[in-house]
Amino acid sequence: MTSFSNNRVCKLLNIQFPIIQAGMIWASGWKLASAVSNAGALGVIGAGSMYPENLDHHIKSCKEATNKPFGVNLPLLYKDIEKHIDIILKNGVKIVITSAGNPATFTHILKNEGITVIHVVSSSKFAQKAELCGCDAVIAEGFEAGGHNGREETTSFILTPIVSEAVAIPVIAAGGIATGRQMLAAMVLGAEGVQVGSRFVASDEASSHINFKNAILKSAEGDTILSLKELTPVRLLKNQFYEKIKELYHQHASTEQLRTLLGNGRAKKGMFEGDLENGELEIGQVSALIHHIQPASYIVTEIVRQFEEALQNPLK
Repeated sequence: MTSFSNNRVCKLLNIQFPIIQAGMIWASGWKLASAVSNAGALGVIGAGSMYPENLDHHIKSCKEATNKPFGVNLPLLYKDIEKHIDIILKNGVKIVITSAGNPATFTHILKNEGITVIHVVSSSKFAQKAELCGCDAVIAEGFEAGGHNGREETTSFILTPIVSEAVAIPVIAAGGIATGRQMLAAMVLGAEGVQVGSRFVASDEASSHINFKNAILKSAEGDTILSLKELTPVRLLKNQFYEKIKELYHQHASTEQLRTLLGNGRAKKGMFEGDLENGELEIGQVSALIHHIQPASYIVTEIVRQFEEALQNPLK
């Protein structure tokens, strides 16, 4: 088996394999995070869909379920961000992945408490800014990724080498990665680790609704689309809600009309409550490669096994 003992991501996070589970909203609770960490990768609690008291519960539960490192994904655009940071500091979380905002705002606060900070970026410009702010690594997330995405629409195959050339800190590739062969490709392009999101949504431990998990298994190429760039770009499975968005675009709707259609709780309705027609179903293009709901530990083990096989026979 390939040793990752000299891998900078593994050293930074004190993990066995350079695989990070993304902090997907409505999917990444303590059960998923602890299962991924116990398998040797980095499990992550997704704070974006949690009130502060929920985050506190999930962090405490994760600590009870694993003695391995885990992190918290912290979207910087949420209104309870200061309360979330207080909960993180109170519970002694050691790793924070920030996204959807300016890293200059909170990185120094987290770093002063000895926390390892990784920031999600969609361009080399943002990667350099994160490095200047003191981030320990960046996650370069390409256009293929699910959930909220960058406006640049740069694919992972282009973004990964560009960001790797632009910064000295470790680069973790994200967007369109669900297999070990894709992990190897990302690392050949300059990444030192990968973040995997969509595949973990379809895991036994993910808190996403079974209806959503089954919809992922049925999806094919072309079934997702990046939309709502006027608000916050998000990649969605096409459904009745998306058709309503599409119709508004045909009508040259205003940003306010789009915001009204989106409303509140649309993502919860789809991903957590299982309303496949009226909910927002955030998932990446790689969903077309996901065919089974599996335990998180199996997913980690299979990705590593596939990586090994691809490394031994890359032209297969």
